[in-house]
Amino acid sequence: MVAHLMELSNLLQRYRGTPAAGSAAWNEAVGLLLLMLAPAAPHITEELWSRLAAARGEEWASIHTQPWPTVDESAAAENEHEVPVQVNGKLRDRVTVPVGIGEAELERLVLARPKVVAALDGKQPLKVIHAGGKLVNIVVR
Repeated sequence: MVAHLMELSNLLQRYRGTPAAGSAAWNEAVGLLLLMLAPAAPHITEELWSRLAAARGEEWASIHTQPWPTVDESAAAENEHEVPVQVNGKLRDRVTVPVGIGEAELERLVLARPKVVAALDGKQPLKVIHAGGKLVNIVVR
């Protein structure tokens, strides 16, 4: 947990002093960072939370009485994903496709890719193996 929060902290540090700092998204990110860090570092987060409230002109309230952040599943959902393409077991290309694409459509897209066409070298595929939309392997002789 602490390692991931440090990654977020380091990312925020990169944007410090830029127009992004001080925006609504910035303030939300800092607040969420403090809320998630509070169980591991209660004293320093309490102090930083009080300073944040004072800077905003808000009345002080303990960070430990604040509601835990909720997850917006729709924001985390991916619309596309990357599918590796192999020819005879060797990685030849990667294609980005919409989530839930059908096997026939995926096969059509893959077989039209320039790197795949070059790897096939004019040969017809004997078999196209789909691994649940996570991998496409084309078998040729």
